[in-house]
Amino acid sequence: MNPLDNLKNYSIILASGSPRRRELLAALDIPFEVHVKRDVDERYPTTMPAEQVPLFLSQKKAQAYRDELTPNRIVITADTVVIDHQGHIMGKPHSLDEARAMLRRLSGKRHHVVTGVTVLTSEGQAHSFSAKSTVEFATIGDDEIDYYVSHYRPLDKAGSYGIQEWIGCAAIKGIEGSFYNVMGLPVQRLYELLKTL
Repeated sequence: MNPLDNLKNYSIILASGSPRRRELLAALDIPFEVHVKRDVDERYPTTMPAEQVPLFLSQKKAQAYRDELTPNRIVITADTVVIDHQGHIMGKPHSLDEARAMLRRLSGKRHHVVTGVTVLTSEGQAHSFSAKSTVEFATIGDDEIDYYVSHYRPLDKAGSYGIQEWIGCAAIKGIEGSFYNVMGLPVQRLYELLKTL
């Protein structure tokens, strides 16, 4: 029996276009569908502390699905940010040159990855949490950055890198916290929450 059999009568919606989140949620062996609203306003107050932004955005994304709630439906939303050593949020790069610049900022330093998750139930209850991991990058040269940028897809990743890719093997010296959180979904924390529904 799957430990998440309490969800067998629910329709679970993952409200994220991230292939990493799909992969991680699928690892829990529960059926789900992906449904992404493209018109969600992802702005946040400029005065908000960086570590609070992903939780705020995951809750904001969940609100966009309230009008679609039906009996026995659960919606999962998430948002991940990379916060550099100076406390600045690093989003997804808009160009390969911007990706290279981001990776230079991360090189030889520690940064934080914070993911906010909200689970919205058919009763309209929202359960939210955030998880934080600290990542230590080795010093990497421009040739290594160029290799990664030219062989992988940094443009769809916050901070311009995927820990599960080549750069994770070559440049990441250590992690404090969840590896899967750095991928984009703190799946163990989510599992613990889903068990209580």
